[in-house]
Amino acid sequence: MALRFARQGYGVWAVARSAADLETLRAEVPDRICPLVADLMDDAALKSTCQTILRDGEPSVLVNNAGTAVSAPLLKTTPQDYDRTMSINVRVPLLLCQKLVPGMVARGGGRVINVASTAGLKGFKYSSAYCASKHALVGLTRSLAIELAPKGVTVNAVCPGWTDTDMVSRAVGKISRTTGRTEKEAREELSHMSPLGRFVRPEEVAEMCLFLASEGAAAITGVTYVVDGGELA
Repeated sequence: MALRFARQGYGVWAVARSAADLETLRAEVPDRICPLVADLMDDAALKSTCQTILRDGEPSVLVNNAGTAVSAPLLKTTPQDYDRTMSINVRVPLLLCQKLVPGMVARGGGRVINVASTAGLKGFKYSSAYCASKHALVGLTRSLAIELAPKGVTVNAVCPGWTDTDMVSRAVGKISRTTGRTEKEAREELSHMSPLGRFVRPEEVAEMCLFLASEGAAAITGVTYVVDGGELA
C-alpha cells in the first residue's frame, strides 16, 4: 500500500515497529516514503507519531492497515489475546482517527480507509477474538462515516479475504504443526477457499485503497468493499 500510494505521487508516512522493514520500504521510493518506527499500542508512541505527522501538515488520507490475528478455540482464547487483538485492530484505528481526522477537517476534507477482513462480515471458527475485532472495525467505519460526512471526510472499509502476506504464512505454519500436513498442502487448502483458487495479492488490496482515496470515490462513504476472489459469494 505504501509503495502504491507513493508511486501515485502521495507523500507517505509509513509506520511500523521494525526499523529494518521500513528502511527496505523507503529504499524503493526514497523521495516519497518517510518511515516512522513506533508501537502504536503504546499511547505515548501513538501521540508522538501523530504529532510528527501533523508537524509536516494535515494528512489527506489515513489507511489503518495494521492488524493481528489470533486463532484458537473459545476455551483457549485468553483475555490477554482478546485485549491485544481488540487494541491493535480497533482501538488504535479509533485513536488515530481522533488525532488525525481534525486535520483533515481543517484542510477541507479527507479519506479514512480501514482495512478490515471478510471476518468482519461473517464468522470463522476458532477466530472469535479476531472476528469480534473486525466486526467492530466495520461498525466503527459505518458510525464515523455518518458522523464525518458533513465535514467532508469519507470513511470506508476494505475487507480482504486470504491475502498472501506474513499473516497467511503464520496461519500455514500453524495448520501444518497442528494437523501434520505439509506447508504446501496447508497453503493449497487455504487458497482454495476462494473460487479463484488463489490468494488475494497485496497489490490488489492496495488498488482498492487507492481508488477509495481518489476523487472518483468522493461520494462513497460508509461502505465495505470485499476483495476476496468470490469467497463470500
